[in-house]
Amino acid sequence: MALRCRAAWVLPIDRAPIADGAVLLGPDGRISAVGPDAVVPAPPGVEEAEFPSSALIPGLVNTHTHLELTGLEDQITEPDFPSWIRRVIALKAERSPADFLAAAKQGIRDGWSQGVTTVADTGDSGAALRALHELGGGGIAYQEVFGPHPDQAPEQIAGLTNRLESLAPLAGSRIRLGVSPHAPYSVSGPLYAGVAQLARERGYPIAVHIAESVAESDLLGSASGGFAEAWRGRGIPLPTLPGRTPLVWLEQHGVLGPTTLCIHVVQANTKDLALLASRGAAIAHCPRSNARHGHGVAPLRSMLDLGIRVGIGTDSVASVAPCDLLAEGRAASALARLQPEEVLRLCTLEGARSLDLANEIGSLTPGKWGDLVAFRLPAPVDGARLAGTVVTRRSDDVLATFLAGRQVWRSPS
Repeated sequence: MALRCRAAWVLPIDRAPIADGAVLLGPDGRISAVGPDAVVPAPPGVEEAEFPSSALIPGLVNTHTHLELTGLEDQITEPDFPSWIRRVIALKAERSPADFLAAAKQGIRDGWSQGVTTVADTGDSGAALRALHELGGGGIAYQEVFGPHPDQAPEQIAGLTNRLESLAPLAGSRIRLGVSPHAPYSVSGPLYAGVAQLARERGYPIAVHIAESVAESDLLGSASGGFAEAWRGRGIPLPTLPGRTPLVWLEQHGVLGPTTLCIHVVQANTKDLALLASRGAAIAHCPRSNARHGHGVAPLRSMLDLGIRVGIGTDSVASVAPCDLLAEGRAASALARLQPEEVLRLCTLEGARSLDLANEIGSLTPGKWGDLVAFRLPAPVDGARLAGTVVTRRSDDVLATFLAGRQVWRSPS
């Protein structure tokens, strides 16, 4: 059924805000028309949704989640990053497939309640893809693979290939399947190279945690630090010296390219960023997670100035709870002195661009999917202050969330 939404303001993102605007969504779930209420058609029998004193914006795009970790927010207190990683692994080992699926579904629903309609999730249980499929969600599920010892690479690639083949039937027009060689401290060089080759041959997008912590940089740069100590204890060959930066390490193994999403990218110098720009790779920026783990401040302003595609991500509740994409946007704004309009773009259209989905989502544009969110406004506002007002909205200001024209969240109040 067609749906027509009207609000005090409509923010298409790709053009100026529209006062007393409306959005018409067709029976196919795509946007048919956007504009002033007086000119947007109201076909006979169309369902009407009125949002006075509210703003309609595109559904938010969360470029980095770990949905299968939902529910772990109160169970991890380890202060240093290597210990935190080990604690996460231990807690995951206690969960059953049913637990992972329930957690992922709850994570998706939590996102809908906050206006998130698209997620880029990384996990190894397959639960996120199944949850998206069963709930009718939207996004990319990157199947993780691990194996820090070079001898593990052939077995891990074979296992990943089988896993992808079993998951492929769950993908569809709104759900894509990708691969994620996890991080330099959990993936060997040969495994990186093998996964990158598999992705190229089969058309899978890649996501990788990279340049996140000092411990990671120490591992690759000088074979020292917490991760290096863990490798020694497990008999894993240390990286050869002289060392290199994490991003150069990816480049040497063929991982960087236009379909690569680099998650975090905190420990990156000028040459690293130039390398990312030259390869056309994208970045998922997670400022509150970076701060929680003491990783430092990612050079967001330099990334944007170089034209690198950047989206905002929340990471998992095991790092920061609750997950709140606009809160991440506000944190990014404080660190990089962004304008409110830039923050909204990072949470919508730029997030879509970072996932190669800008032709489908990210702005209220005819032909794109009908993903939109109605945010309650505190008082009448003018267009000049509208973006700044929307950026300050909280989860309880979300009145309704629509995904492909289907209402997936409605405020109980």
